[in-house]
Amino acid sequence: MEALIQGKLVGPLPAKERTAVSLFDDLALVEEEMARCMKCGNCQAVCPLYKETLEETAVARGKIQLAYAYLKGEIPATNILAEKLLFCLTCMACVANCPSGVRVDTVVLAARAAMVREKGLPWVKKIIFQGLKRPWLFDTALKTGRRLQPLALRYRPEIQRCHPRFPIGLELRRVLPPLAKRTLKEEFPEVIRPVKPRARAAFFTGCLENYIYTDIGRAVVNVLLVNDIEVIIPRDQHCCGIPVLVHGDVPTVREMAASNLQIFQRYNFDYLVVACATCGEAWKHFYPQLLANSFQGAAARVTAARARDINELLLEIDYRRPAAGLPLKVTYHDPCHLVRGQGISNEPRQVLRSIPGLEFQEMKNAGRCCGGAGSFSLTNYNISMQVQAHKVAAIKATGADTVVTGCPACRMQLEDGLAQAGFSPRVLHVVQLLKQAYARSEVRSERREVG
Repeated sequence: MEALIQGKLVGPLPAKERTAVSLFDDLALVEEEMARCMKCGNCQAVCPLYKETLEETAVARGKIQLAYAYLKGEIPATNILAEKLLFCLTCMACVANCPSGVRVDTVVLAARAAMVREKGLPWVKKIIFQGLKRPWLFDTALKTGRRLQPLALRYRPEIQRCHPRFPIGLELRRVLPPLAKRTLKEEFPEVIRPVKPRARAAFFTGCLENYIYTDIGRAVVNVLLVNDIEVIIPRDQHCCGIPVLVHGDVPTVREMAASNLQIFQRYNFDYLVVACATCGEAWKHFYPQLLANSFQGAAARVTAARARDINELLLEIDYRRPAAGLPLKVTYHDPCHLVRGQGISNEPRQVLRSIPGLEFQEMKNAGRCCGGAGSFSLTNYNISMQVQAHKVAAIKATGADTVVTGCPACRMQLEDGLAQAGFSPRVLHVVQLLKQAYARSEVRSERREVG
């Protein structure tokens, strides 16, 4: 195993650092996990993909059997097998409902990684992942894209969203947000200080908040400042790498994890705050696993202990409750990687219920996957929208005028599904509503002072 310095492979680790490989490096390490599956079929009741396809290979039990047969050499590494293993939302609904506690998501990711080690990646993925691990290239591509996007995307002002003009790997009916005119890192200095800071938070923006949903990023910064938290936005930070991990490219995601960790280690902070469910799971869970056997293993664990989703951080610091209300009827969608990946469900609801005037209406099956799952919705758009249809129906039934979630990727998926259904309530992040309530509180306070 090679050492990682500043995101680059620099040679073999010292002998004392060469410990057992991780499950991402050896499928045999999850054999015991596979053996715990009782083949009871309880996963069928909760798997969103099985409900749409009724195919055994779509459900957890079937995937575990495929992975086990591949491990034992009973079936070869073929493109068909790779497709079956990739046909998974990794929503962890099966994990949450498994009577044996089988970590199906772990088995699936380990099997995908094993397939890539044997067969390699398709050339398209190689190109994309090589771009993701080179931040300057990725940043340049997206900044160029924001200038050229009118050529590829048709803007619809009535919904403030776009449709693809051409079938360029995207469904023409798909509804997309445009790239922001300025990135979040262009909007703010690297360090933003309140008058009397009581703590310091390093903000991992992720890709969507930096390049598309900058309104979420602004809300994070402003809400933290209202609560006297100094905010650091490291300039060199880049993609968390989880889109690479879910496709089995372990060396690349390990390099990206090491690079991000090295970047954030330059700063002194009390918390590492995230507002994206997937990015939060990356820092809390995947980075310590990926880097456990490198010299950065201890640092990864320390940083993971400081990582907080914005909702849990607000409660931990006893955030300022807004004085003014928002006359809205809202419902909340639980992102898979937040509710099951990080165990965060009550926190966002507590924040919402602390806003005066806000009527909260729980939707049916709020934790059911919206069907996005990152790149899954790109490669399996039709089935993704079938899964999404259940979420749209649940939202409609609440009568809410605002849909709230804790992840920008879910926001993108929900906006698409709702718009196509002809039902377009606003879709916002929890922290955006809190920011709005703070702004109304300040206006009310100024009016009182004038009066």
